[in-house]
Amino acid sequence: MQKAYGNEALKRSNVFRWYSRFREGRELAGDVERGGRVKSTRTEINIAVVADLVKNDRRIASTMIAESLNIPNTVVLRILKEDLGKRVLCARFLPHSLTPEKREDRVTSCQDIITMADADNFFNKIITRDETWCFAYDPETKRHGSEMIGDTSPGPKKLKFQRFRIKTMLIIFFDSQCIVHKKIRTRGKNSTGIIL
Repeated sequence: MQKAYGNEALKRSNVFRWYSRFREGRELAGDVERGGRVKSTRTEINIAVVADLVKNDRRIASTMIAESLNIPNTVVLRILKEDLGKRVLCARFLPHSLTPEKREDRVTSCQDIITMADADNFFNKIITRDETWCFAYDPETKRHGSEMIGDTSPGPKKLKFQRFRIKTMLIIFFDSQCIVHKKIRTRGKNSTGIIL
């Protein structure tokens, strides 16, 4: 066969393979049909069904559409985006939705507060409180830690500031003009029971 067909002759392994297939009952030498690639599921019918599902429920998930139509989710996403021109848009959160009456009541209340504040120095009568923890530190600075050294002696070493065990809370009461009261509480004492 090599002399007759040259390089176009079947190899020995292929001859044995075809011989065993014919012996098993195969009658045709052509290719057997295989599953291969599935036909496209992006049809006009599926596009119409997806459009109807989205029209009835705008919050439907693409996975739910894919399961109900038995088509891949990627096809559903392509139909939604390319054929129907849809996109996912998240809703904005609003703290509350006011009716026109409630909105008018709120505007009236705010205007009353503003006129009250302007009339009798309302904001000057407000006293507020602030608190902060204070730590005691070593007051020595880098300049204080400097020293004279010779050529061969090692340089001075200074550790970072370290907190002492002293931890106090400074509580300040003040109004719009000045500090009204200040109190220092040590660690472990309750600061809510302050009496002026």
